This record gives sequence, structure tokens and C-alpha cells, in this order.
Amino acid sequence: MFFKRKNLLVLILCMLTLIFTSCVKTAPVTPPAAEPTKGQPISKSDFLLGTIVEISIYDKQDEAIIDKALDRIREIENKMTINNAETSEIIALNEAAGTKEVKVSADTLDVLERGMYYSELSKGRFDITVGPIVKLWNIGTDLAAVPDPKVLEEKVKLIDYRKLHVDRNNLTAKLDDPDMQVDLGAIAKGYAADEVAEILKQNGVQHAIINLGGNVLTIGGNMQDSPWKIGIQDPFNPRGDFLGIASIKDKTVVTSGTYERYFEQDGKRYHHILDPRTGYPADNEVASVSIITDKSMDGDGNSTSVLLLGLEEGMKFIEGQKNIEAIFITYDKKVYITSGLQATFMVTNPDFTLMN
Repeated sequence: MFFKRKNLLVLILCMLTLIFTSCVKTAPVTPPAAEPTKGQPISKSDFLLGTIVEISIYDKQDEAIIDKALDRIREIENKMTINNAETSEIIALNEAAGTKEVKVSADTLDVLERGMYYSELSKGRFDITVGPIVKLWNIGTDLAAVPDPKVLEEKVKLIDYRKLHVDRNNLTAKLDDPDMQVDLGAIAKGYAADEVAEILKQNGVQHAIINLGGNVLTIGGNMQDSPWKIGIQDPFNPRGDFLGIASIKDKTVVTSGTYERYFEQDGKRYHHILDPRTGYPADNEVASVSIITDKSMDGDGNSTSVLLLGLEEGMKFIEGQKNIEAIFITYDKKVYITSGLQATFMVTNPDFTLMN
């Protein structure tokens, strides 16, 4: 299993999933169907990064381009998986915690650096050294259970992104203390989506949809050069039901929600988005948040950060950045959007209220 998943539905209609590390979920993906085009797209899907991924190209009939993109995802997966010690640089980094630096690829270093950036920007609400508590909860496995509070308290003390160091000149990384663990579940899938987009663009693709288990990234608009219509998942109903539509072009939509991966114990539900400060699942008014931005990796970092920050702090967090927008869904079925989405997002489900 790989990274943390984020969910949303493409109105065109792709149903989505999650990825990588200990926060994996999967869902079926169907080819885009609702957008008018001059011809049918070519599409390929595969099970990678712990989920179903799908790439659909609308303006070129060349499967070799998609094959290149899928090979690139496999390459990233091999470097960052936590399931294969023979290839994983993350396993090597975690096993060397407190002892020595380890060599990493430019790919892994890029993801670590961006994870450290969002850890700093969010003042530790997002923290890529959250691995010890992710492993302790085991959410998404048959071993999921509420940890012993005293053990959890000790594991929380291991979380500190400031004790992760990278050296770009020498391509090395190091964790200061033994038992520390990096977990890229909240950010690495976005990196893979961005890399796929680059491959498609380098091969002349101008109209495409990239769906990496919940990270949806668009190249251009549809074949009429109009924006793609992206459906935002209803967090209170089965995957495939959406509450609103975002119109985007050359953008990505990434959603984090508390409703996708969870278990119940003693009548209480525990979801997979863990707060590094407490060790427990995030507990605030936000059920899900969708980020709309240029880079899918930035969508990853922001979606997790603001869900942990909550509505008020999360809105300020997004409004303080450039070219980042957000859609917040609260448990009382109210929808809050940042200022840049006024003309491009609409609520379509009457059960939800768009707040001014």
C-alpha cells in the first residue's frame, strides 16, 4: 500500500481513489463520457501506486505516449514504495534513522523537499515524519485499532519534520533520531501526476485527463477548448455522487476527506487523516476539502494541511497563497469556497448550501 488517497469524481465521469503508503483506497475508474469531443479518446488504466490509475488522451492516437507515462509512474513507485525493500529509498531512509545519511534519487529528494516545505508552511499540521503514528493505527488494514494512549504519546514525540535533512548537492537524506519514519502518503501521488503531465506535454498532447486515484489533472480544455467539468464528491454518499461542479482548464483537483478510509471501534469512527500534534484523527468541522491549483503535488500538500487546520484557519491558509483555491465541505453540509472560485464553481446538490 502506498500514499494517502484523496477522493473526487470527474464529471466526465471518473471515479477515484487513493494511493501509496498506509492510506490506500481504490475505486473503479470509467472512461470520460460526458464531455463532447471530435473523437473518442484513447485511454489506458493500470493498478499502480496502490490504486487504479487512468490516462486519457483526446487529441493524439498514440498509445506509446501513455505507455511512457505509465512506466514513469512505475519508476516513482519503485523508489517510494514501503512494500519493496529492494527498490525503496524510503524504506532505506527510515531504516537508517538516527544513524547515517542515505543516497536518494532526485525524484525522492524533490518530494521530500516539497513535503518539508508544507510541513513548515503549515507549522507542523502537515508533517511528512508522521510515519510512526500511521503505522501504529494501521488504518486500512485488518490490524486497524485505537492505539494504547501511552504508546501513542511516545510515538507522537518522534514526529518532527525539522529533524529530517536533505542535501541536494550530494542527493542524500537523513533522519536525526532512531525510530523516526517518513511517510509520503500526503504528497507523493501528486508528484507522479505532475510527472505524467510533463511526459504528455513533451509528446505534443494538448487535451488530456490524468486520473491517479483521486488526483485529477487536466491538460488544456476539452476538444472544443472549453473547460473540463469536474464533479466534487459528496462526502456523505457513495463514491460517484457529487455535490457540485468545478470548471477547470490546465489545473488539478485534489480532495482530502475524512470519510474514505476509516474503521469503527466501540461505536466511534476513526478516519485516516491523523493530526501530528495529538496522534489522533483530525477532529474539526471539515468533512472534506478540494484544492484547485496548477500542480498536483501542491494540491496534495494543501488539501491535507487545511483539513487539519480546520475551516477558519484553512481558509486563511489558502487565501494567503497565490494560484491556490479551495472548496470546504462541513459536516452540516455547508460549502465554503475561496475568493477565486466565485465564477467557476457551482453547487448542484440541493442538500448542500453554498455560503457567502
